[in-house]
Amino acid sequence: MKVVIIDDVLINVTLLQHLVKKLPDCEPVGFTDPLTALAWCLDNDPDLVVVDYMMPQLNGVELTQKFRERYPDTPVLMVTANHEIELRYDALQHGVTDFLTKPLDNAEFLARAKNMLTLRKSHRLLEDRALQLADEVRKATAKIVAQERETIICLAKAAEYRDPETGAHIQRMAHYSRHIARVLGLSIEQQELILDAAPMHDIGKVGTPDLILLKPGKLTPEEFSIMKQHAVIGYEVLSTSSSPMLKVAAEIAHTHHEKFDGSGYPQGLKGAEIPLFGRIVAVADVFDALTSERPYKQAWSIEQASEMLREGMGKHFDPSCVAAFFTDFDDILAIKNKFMDDEIETRDRSLG
Repeated sequence: MKVVIIDDVLINVTLLQHLVKKLPDCEPVGFTDPLTALAWCLDNDPDLVVVDYMMPQLNGVELTQKFRERYPDTPVLMVTANHEIELRYDALQHGVTDFLTKPLDNAEFLARAKNMLTLRKSHRLLEDRALQLADEVRKATAKIVAQERETIICLAKAAEYRDPETGAHIQRMAHYSRHIARVLGLSIEQQELILDAAPMHDIGKVGTPDLILLKPGKLTPEEFSIMKQHAVIGYEVLSTSSSPMLKVAAEIAHTHHEKFDGSGYPQGLKGAEIPLFGRIVAVADVFDALTSERPYKQAWSIEQASEMLREGMGKHFDPSCVAAFFTDFDDILAIKNKFMDDEIETRDRSLG
């Protein structure tokens, strides 16, 4: 343990260094210049500071006060020939832990220094334990988050097996959503949250009848009315969870079919009434749906889909989300190329 001794009289420093060496596992470091001593202490986090009161440039109380700004818990033992009680009160108020009076009693010095170092060691053990517990909490939290992600993937795959929008759709639209969130200036945590939660946007389709879900042609008004219920079903499935991630997924499932002008479903929300994540996913989901080939339709070109998004600004889509989508558009194209549908991957492999 590092014990710093500060006294402007060299013989006093030498004496105290000799005494400190009698303590187990202690390394004395001596200074006669208080300013140099303070700079060393601030950089090296000592375990005990033994400081004289009367020194030029910086007295012991002033040095302790500055030292306390960096290290509020390290013990400071002041050595003084001054017996005035007011001085001791002032020193205690500025962070001095204990006093010794000159001339020193060697046995008393060793006993008090040993007690302070024992307390310091206990404090360090508590700090280490707190760091260990924080690390364990972090690992446990990461495990829970990983389990939540696995749950989301499993549920999303369950919806995929019933929905013609299969393949990499959920991966693309989730990454498109994170791209929009990043450009809008959302925090890294919020960006990761929407990436994890967006794949659940259509989980409610597990409750849609196959005759409607898999119908190749246009839905009748009655059928479309039933289809629209998947937003409510998805919300009801996910909102009962206490997981923050699944609650966000529930919000997205419930609101990603709302439209900026209030003509969407299921609640007819308008503008800022629609949660931001719902407005973001609406843009990402529609773009990917338009540019993806399905059994009942051909894929639109990127130019056609882009024009449709721009035409929908202020009507179907939040203009700020559309603008964010087209910012750094090369990133969008990279996402589209990275997460390709299985059929496209198979075709590409067959063509070499």
